[in-house]
Amino acid sequence: MTVVFYKMTGSGNDFVMIDARSSDPAEWSTERIAAVCDRRNGIGGDGLVFVAPAGPGAVRMTYFNSDGSPAPMCGNAALCTTLLAARLEMVHPAATITVETGAGTYHSRCVGPGHMAELRIPDFAVPQPVDIPLEAGEQRILLGRVGVPHLVAIVDSVAAVDVARRGRELRFHRGAGAGGANVNFVSRISTNTRSAADDAEWSVRTYERGIEAETLACGTGSVAAATALAATGAARLPLVILTTSGLQLAVSASLVGGNATDTWLCGEGRVVGHGVWFG
Repeated sequence: MTVVFYKMTGSGNDFVMIDARSSDPAEWSTERIAAVCDRRNGIGGDGLVFVAPAGPGAVRMTYFNSDGSPAPMCGNAALCTTLLAARLEMVHPAATITVETGAGTYHSRCVGPGHMAELRIPDFAVPQPVDIPLEAGEQRILLGRVGVPHLVAIVDSVAAVDVARRGRELRFHRGAGAGGANVNFVSRISTNTRSAADDAEWSVRTYERGIEAETLACGTGSVAAATALAATGAARLPLVILTTSGLQLAVSASLVGGNATDTWLCGEGRVVGHGVWFG
């Protein structure tokens, strides 16, 4: 079977995007999803995303990790979904869009004439400290859920972290809960390495479950990291997060009684390719 796809990047997270009107997610086996996401023998991507109309002003996003496992939510995929839905005329580009996901309903909107979008995150409990032994260079570890679970490790320097080793350890740690969690390492950017044009004060590196490797960005992970920093008094919101891709994600929120409310994630959703996959 052949299928038309769009290749998109969300601040470094890359996805194979499919119009679900032409190919239903039920037609895709775990093996087929992993094959299309394979970076050597497929198209390559951190995940596979199906976008379908879901009523006036609404779309349904169905997301799979690159290993073929389903995931209820991905922030950067939702930003890409917003822009692709507008491009495919499923929704009006100037309207607020309802995005239905496995983690609930979100609202989003395109921003300006370029490749940016904003996603409103439903209220969630701010990440809380979790009892996991710290390694050298780690200050504290918190656990929260922003659509999916995230361990946020506040560290001295993300550049010094062995993300492949430590990320995998924490991803499967019992303190991450059943099923494990994404792991987001966050540290302040050293003033002597910042460029004058760089407004970000904090940098994040991410180990993602279901991909089982470091990725270049993580939308909900950046939200978890920003609110964890605010909850511990290390930073104030709104916050700009520098991702491993070199692009920035902006997070705004209000912390009230242990919850994050009126939370927005702003980032990129850019089409970089379009074609047909034979598989």
